[in-house]
Amino acid sequence: MTDETGGGPPDPDPPWPAGPPRLPGWPLAVMFGLMPIWWLAGAFYLGWAVFGAVLFVLLVLRGRVPLPPATGIWLLFLALVVISATRLSSVGSLAAFGLRLGFYVTALVVGVYVYTLAREQADQARVLVPLCAFWFGLVALGWLGVLAPRFALTTPVEVLLPGGLAGNAYLQDLVHVTASEYSARSLEPVYRPAAPFPYTNNYGAAYAMTLPCVVAFTMLCRRGVLRWALLASLPLSLAPAFLTLNRVMFASLGVGLAVLGLRAARRGNVRVGLSVAGVLLAGLLTTLFIPVARLIGDRVGSSDTNTDRFSLYAEVVRRIGDSPWLGYGGPVSSDTVTAEAPVGTQGQLWMVLFGHGIPALVCFLAWFLLAAVRCARASSAAGQWLAVVPVVCLVQIPFYGMASPNMSVAFFAVALSMALVEGEAAARRGHAPAAPSGSPVVPA
Repeated sequence: MTDETGGGPPDPDPPWPAGPPRLPGWPLAVMFGLMPIWWLAGAFYLGWAVFGAVLFVLLVLRGRVPLPPATGIWLLFLALVVISATRLSSVGSLAAFGLRLGFYVTALVVGVYVYTLAREQADQARVLVPLCAFWFGLVALGWLGVLAPRFALTTPVEVLLPGGLAGNAYLQDLVHVTASEYSARSLEPVYRPAAPFPYTNNYGAAYAMTLPCVVAFTMLCRRGVLRWALLASLPLSLAPAFLTLNRVMFASLGVGLAVLGLRAARRGNVRVGLSVAGVLLAGLLTTLFIPVARLIGDRVGSSDTNTDRFSLYAEVVRRIGDSPWLGYGGPVSSDTVTAEAPVGTQGQLWMVLFGHGIPALVCFLAWFLLAAVRCARASSAAGQWLAVVPVVCLVQIPFYGMASPNMSVAFFAVALSMALVEGEAAARRGHAPAAPSGSPVVPA
């Protein structure tokens, strides 16, 4: 029997069906790498879930998507968050609730996308490129906050925001562009870089999460223009980071570097140990030019930031007993505390506890704890640096909010770290580190 062209017998049917197509990397590059553009448009926060939707559609079209470890715990957390919407005090609270839920869902989608992409890629450094581009934007906008701290801009999204939403102070903060956070009423304001975020604490959180990823890239890629550009950007990033005066940023990075240093010493990894020493040395040299300890002391001494925080935390503890299972759906304003901020803010732990209840908080913390344990198995230098990210997050959770694009940054790093750990384990067993796109994918 010949084929229709008469060129001989037809090719036999393949022994297995064709595998799913490979995921493209450009959606992550657009989402993370073009962050300054989205910030200038006022769409950095409100448009973030749109990018997540694009990633989700691509995952659905691909089919047979492997899920990272502990995905089930996060799905349970999302279910509890959705159910807690029944506790919202008004319909007007739905917009902020939907925005926070969008960040939680988008983070998971980013994690699944990166995890799948990393299992398909032979060059793991390429997977990190979008996050490196995000880092460049973070450093550049940080310097904007240093050099032009009063820079502000009315954005297209701000202009187009419906009247009913434009009056929401929280949403207004998200769409109105400012380079730094400061008190406009102060005669001698302290300018703290914040862009592309509305609050400087978010900048500090992003910096502490992204720095290990940048170092990990330099470990994965030994040559190239991007590597040298990242190495040059590391010392340049210190001034805007230090001028945020974010105590928790310093604490979370300090704990993360301490854990990384101890792991490197225990495993005898000289390369990782030297990289930790290099980062610490650069930080210490920066303090010779920026008296950060004195600046932080002056700021704390002239403000009620600690008193306000603790009054909010105490109010959460007092009120959660009335709704322990589902919380209150989200933060609420209260006249029983000294702080102007709503109860359930000033820390992701308190937001989840007050907004969604004790079971949701258990799931939330369990995911980060399991991620930290799983990522700690990394043996490569890059994998060990990426394993710092969930540790940094655990330190930040009681003090910094994460219902922002920062949640996706954390999931990006953790998902790549998990994929690296699996690849290293497979290599030790003598198997290929990941299934090719034409082979069946075994769910993790």
